[in-house]
Amino acid sequence: MVKPYFPKDLKKALALQRELAGSVKYADRPKRVRRVAGVDVAYHRGRSLNVSAVVILSYPDLETEEVICKQGPTPFPYVPSLLSFREAPLCYDILESIRKKFDVLLVDGQGIAHPRRFGIASHLGVLLNVPTIGCAKSRLIGKEPKRLGKAKGSRGSLTHDGECIGTVLRTRIGIKPIYVSVGHRSRLDWAEELVLELTPRFRIPEPISRAHTVVTKERLRMEIEND
Repeated sequence: MVKPYFPKDLKKALALQRELAGSVKYADRPKRVRRVAGVDVAYHRGRSLNVSAVVILSYPDLETEEVICKQGPTPFPYVPSLLSFREAPLCYDILESIRKKFDVLLVDGQGIAHPRRFGIASHLGVLLNVPTIGCAKSRLIGKEPKRLGKAKGSRGSLTHDGECIGTVLRTRIGIKPIYVSVGHRSRLDWAEELVLELTPRFRIPEPISRAHTVVTKERLRMEIEND
């Protein structure tokens, strides 16, 4: 397991991503998946605070088993491709405090579909040494397929510099796709299938969707209290 370190200096952050990208591992689907985790972050309007939540669901019935939500300072400015230094510190603290072990972590962000092949899903996965999948709502880099079927499960490769770095995956009929990529200790084909299994209702996988609901409610509560 890599020691957690989140520099606040831009050059050091870039250097750390390049260094740790070599730590990303690829692996088959875990032999047994009993619990899946999702993490999401929201920002307090007008203040340098963010709210992070982790939701643990049983698999495959998707019953909520544990929810942890915390708020903390936003330690890094918004810089494209450096999201992990803005969001990962608090996420990491929460994930470290979880009582029940989870088998797979889904992150609202990129894995290796990243200029330095080390997005927030990879960062958290390497730090925690857990199977991790990036599930982003928008593309950071890469070339998408020209056409994508409208049916759920339609997919195409996301490529960059001749390399497949992820999958453009339709999780709901006729709805915008999401961008799935390996975070750590995972493989793209099983990541795609797991994500599809975890999207019975919405565009976003259920663990992330429920974490998003939690952080949104907490952010609104914080803003009402501070108005």
